[in-house]
Amino acid sequence: MSDAQVGKVSSGHGGRPNGGRSRSGRPRVPGTRPWIAAGFLLPALLLLGALVAYPIAFSVQRSLFDASGTGFVGLGNYGAMFADDGIRTALKNNVVWVVVAPTVSTVLGLIFAVLTERIRWGTAVKLIVFMPMAISMLAAGIIFRLVYDQDPQRGVANAMWVGVHDTFADPAPFPGAKPRPGSGLAPSGDGGFTTRSAVRTGSPVPLPLVAVRPGDLRDARPAAAARPRPGAITGTVWLDFTRGGGGRPNVLDGNEKGLAGLTIEAVEGGRVVASATTAADGTFSLPVERATGARLRLPAADFAEAYRGVDWLGPALVTPAIIGSYVWMWAGFAMVLIAAGLAGVPRELLEAARVDGAGEWQVFRRITVPLLAPVLVVVLVTLMINVLKIFDLVYIIAPGSSLRSANVLALQLFQSSFGTDVDEGLGSAIAVFLLLLVLPVMYVNLRRIRKERRR
Repeated sequence: MSDAQVGKVSSGHGGRPNGGRSRSGRPRVPGTRPWIAAGFLLPALLLLGALVAYPIAFSVQRSLFDASGTGFVGLGNYGAMFADDGIRTALKNNVVWVVVAPTVSTVLGLIFAVLTERIRWGTAVKLIVFMPMAISMLAAGIIFRLVYDQDPQRGVANAMWVGVHDTFADPAPFPGAKPRPGSGLAPSGDGGFTTRSAVRTGSPVPLPLVAVRPGDLRDARPAAAARPRPGAITGTVWLDFTRGGGGRPNVLDGNEKGLAGLTIEAVEGGRVVASATTAADGTFSLPVERATGARLRLPAADFAEAYRGVDWLGPALVTPAIIGSYVWMWAGFAMVLIAAGLAGVPRELLEAARVDGAGEWQVFRRITVPLLAPVLVVVLVTLMINVLKIFDLVYIIAPGSSLRSANVLALQLFQSSFGTDVDEGLGSAIAVFLLLLVLPVMYVNLRRIRKERRR
């Protein structure tokens, strides 16, 4: 072979220098032309510019002007954004969302993925856990608005909570009842009622009540007048109401009902010195040596309204409640991705660890989790980007009274741009700020993708 032929062969494929690579070192597809590639990419680039690049540039430009769009205010909208209490609340809630929601969803997804791998019907269980992902955010918001309803007859969460509470706590005997005016009972300030004057032996104490619900009188017996008893303070608690009229106020008439099960306390010097419970006919008795000079009190527990559960959508719990609905939807997404990564874990390593004496928890913590670290990072970063844009769940689930407490940046962006107090300059500033919050997470994700390609 001549020197010319050797030089031709060494120059590359078919005489092309660098073995068919471009100047940048990347492989070049044979037969391609740059203008052909540009022609195919041009429609996508135009669409990307119209739907992404232009809106971003316009939002940045619009954020520098006032609400009317004519007066230049510079960074004034950004200063106003951090000075507004509502936006600061939204920012705090976003921090809670970013920290809690992705972490809980990823942990639950990891637990589900590991556990369902070991059971016979694992695929069916995974399908059930993943099924909420098929529901739109709108439908999920409506579902959980009902789940968190304050009425236990409608809200599933409060129905279960009230069932557990009522199992261990006795309900009030006559919720909503109160003394008849002029009866000698005065409010105690805590929901109970106390006699205005001290009681003494030899004079039965009448305690007439009204506003008793008919359902609480189903098994009530006729009231009986208490008789004086040596060494005791006696009295009667009854419903001072005669069906059909004709009864006298604050006087025990023949057909009026006694109120059984009420607690009567003798209070002296601010402490309870004796207590008793009314009988079926409404009568009670307290030992005189322990109640002389004291006042009688009907505590608030006698009249407390029926327990209605937790105010899930109140200002204090509305954000955790909405995060719970988000986790219900996205834990299945995390489970599916982690289960796919778990399928690629070498079983030889797990079996070798078990043979060496490692327990299941050690295998999980020291082998399974480290090997799944890349997948866990993907799930965590994806969910973090997702929660920064959360809007519809908050808008649908939170009632008007708690909407301000549940506010997030995406919802505030909508309210500032299209709500009652429209200020497109402030709304654009929020949009730019939200973009800046997403960029670091996107940067971490891009770096991870590049590392994966290098491998």
